[in-house]
Amino acid sequence: MIRRLLGVMCFTLMYCSSDDSTQTVTPQEITPSNLLININKSGASSLLPNGDGSGTVSFEASATDAVSYAFRLDAGQLIPSASGTWIQTLTTPGETEHTIEVVAYSSANNSISLTEQFTIYVEEITGEQLVWFDEFDTAGAPDPSKWTYDIGGSGWGNGEYQYYTSRPENVIVQDGLLKIMAKKENYMGKEYTSARLISMDLYEFQYGRVEIRAKLPTGAGTWPALWMLGANYPSVGWPSCGEMDIMEHWGSNQDVISSATHTPSSSGNTVNKGEIHVAGVSDNFHLYGLNWSAEKLEFTVDGSIFYTYNPAIKDGATWPYDQDFFFLINVAMGSFWESIDPNFIESTLEVDYIRVYQE
Repeated sequence: MIRRLLGVMCFTLMYCSSDDSTQTVTPQEITPSNLLININKSGASSLLPNGDGSGTVSFEASATDAVSYAFRLDAGQLIPSASGTWIQTLTTPGETEHTIEVVAYSSANNSISLTEQFTIYVEEITGEQLVWFDEFDTAGAPDPSKWTYDIGGSGWGNGEYQYYTSRPENVIVQDGLLKIMAKKENYMGKEYTSARLISMDLYEFQYGRVEIRAKLPTGAGTWPALWMLGANYPSVGWPSCGEMDIMEHWGSNQDVISSATHTPSSSGNTVNKGEIHVAGVSDNFHLYGLNWSAEKLEFTVDGSIFYTYNPAIKDGATWPYDQDFFFLINVAMGSFWESIDPNFIESTLEVDYIRVYQE
């Protein structure tokens, strides 16, 4: 009995060695150790050691006895990360050198740090300038100078089941990513919650190239969308305002990406749409894009055009795309035609960045 009691004391109060020597360690003295950082450049290979030109780099930190981390790029601010991962997209053209610092914290808030240098390649796109963007670098709520919210659970014209909120439980910027979390929960008379961001009255534009790097949620019933509506929507309504769906994905049709246009001539179940199979859209980030000019709309995935809308006759019925549009980013749950998996609990849309280029 005495030996058994001593064994319990060793487990709870101290580390015990085989020769009965002891070293007392209190929680206040715990400090992380063995700090490591992996630097992963998007598209890096033997031919492209500094990345594929997108400028995207992810950092993954690990340490013994660490419960949280923080990252600092060059002389920037220290950005907390509970998971030990952080994604950044650098925009300076050419090959540039940078410094990444990672700090690991214990439960007692003791810390150690590690600093490493790396080189990243960013392709310069001639004839275009970056005119608007959100890199989602500042943790907390989305930037209020760029985004506001649609709130409610009206079904949004599609028989959707979610209630859109602005709660951090449903939408937050964290680890360099915008995260929209669709959840199964009873809220305001609905069984699901999610979020829908809009840039209406904050950023609206006409013509240009759009890039949105994102990783999609999973599960039958999830319906993430990256899309745009005409800025005259409040006055003329839908579909007269026009709609451009840069990316839509239905969880019941995993890894199939859809892009579409909705106009007075074809709305709802529009005939103007294209689809493409993209492996691992819920496991990996992909680049969803739109090339918008006065002549046509080109929808892209990872830089490749897979659907073009270019009607022979461009009038008010077929071409409401000669005016300003604004962005929407959301995850809907279910619809008149999309059933929700009864085992669904939660899934997340992650957006690394959104950018607009114009000549």
